[in-house]
Amino acid sequence: MKITTIVLDSVGLGYLPDASRFDDEGADTLDHTVLKTGVELPNLAALGLGHVPGVHTLPKVERPRGAFGRMREVNPGKDTSTGHWEFVGIQLEHPFQVFPQGFPQDFLQRYAERIGVGGWLLNRPYSGTDAIRDYGDEHLKTGFPIVYTSADSVFQVAAHVGKVPLQTLYEWCRVAREMLVGPLAVARVIARPFEGEPGHYARREDLRKDFALEPPPNVLDVLKGAGLEVVGVGKIPDIYAHRGFTREVKSKDNADGIARTLGLMRQDFSGLVFTNLVDFDAKFGHRRNPEGYAAALRDFDTALPGILAGLGPDDYLFIVSDHGNDPTWRGTDHTREYGMLLAVGPGLAGRDLGTRETFADLAATWAGLFGLEWGGPGRRIV
Repeated sequence: MKITTIVLDSVGLGYLPDASRFDDEGADTLDHTVLKTGVELPNLAALGLGHVPGVHTLPKVERPRGAFGRMREVNPGKDTSTGHWEFVGIQLEHPFQVFPQGFPQDFLQRYAERIGVGGWLLNRPYSGTDAIRDYGDEHLKTGFPIVYTSADSVFQVAAHVGKVPLQTLYEWCRVAREMLVGPLAVARVIARPFEGEPGHYARREDLRKDFALEPPPNVLDVLKGAGLEVVGVGKIPDIYAHRGFTREVKSKDNADGIARTLGLMRQDFSGLVFTNLVDFDAKFGHRRNPEGYAAALRDFDTALPGILAGLGPDDYLFIVSDHGNDPTWRGTDHTREYGMLLAVGPGLAGRDLGTRETFADLAATWAGLFGLEWGGPGRRIV
């Protein structure tokens, strides 16, 4: 048996009851994108997505091919790490640190000394594409790292590949990862290489590298410890600091991630294929581009029949999301929303899975389907 789980990164299904704490009351990534663009998603609708509470823009098909529901996030945040950690059974008492005013000056001074540079640029919440546009010229003159953050718990370092060798940038990030612990602990340090000439800078997403906090024991360890294959596709292994995987498969974009996932689904092994499709979030949500977001949804919907055809008779497919990023919303940050939950497998057609009380139901389900003991949070979905 193989379980394939695909995260549609940021495709939220409407604001959570506590969204007002995050200034996100009213956000609704899926419905607002469909309303704004008129995009049609017949294959997602065929799985039953239109039957999920709060989804008002997709038709309610008479005989859904899949099971359908939504998930409430328990973890106190709305970022990649809090959502993905909860998927694997890690529930946090406290949110990861965020730095809305930038990082402390004394920390940055120590950091600059550690990496052997005379200073830094920016140091505040900023769009990544704007950061290289606005500070790229000064970076080329000084060689100083462009340091910025967001509403997420991240420390991002941008450098031009022609000014700072890629391995040097990665080492700068390893140093930051070592230093950002305790009261300064952030979920991820991210290397953001870019290229191009003044006025025409572009990020090299294929060279991005994440340095995450190592998670505590979780269901990935349980699966791997039982001798199952655990394959992470895209940025999934980075999110978990490469813990709990037997194989890691890089991907360039959504289309490549889908292709690589399909290839793994056709291979003969028992275990988990765990994929993140990041384009919704990284390319369109943060940039508040509803047309691009809709195109990415349409492309996934078009690919969905092929994904379903890749399932064996005893296999399961879960399609989930980790937070929202409403491309029609104010600002540029994630939105606090319900996670998507669609499931396909033996006996699941037409089942209403309701509103799950935690993303950790996914961890309990993986373990249960493989017949493994799971002592963590969550209840089996199927």
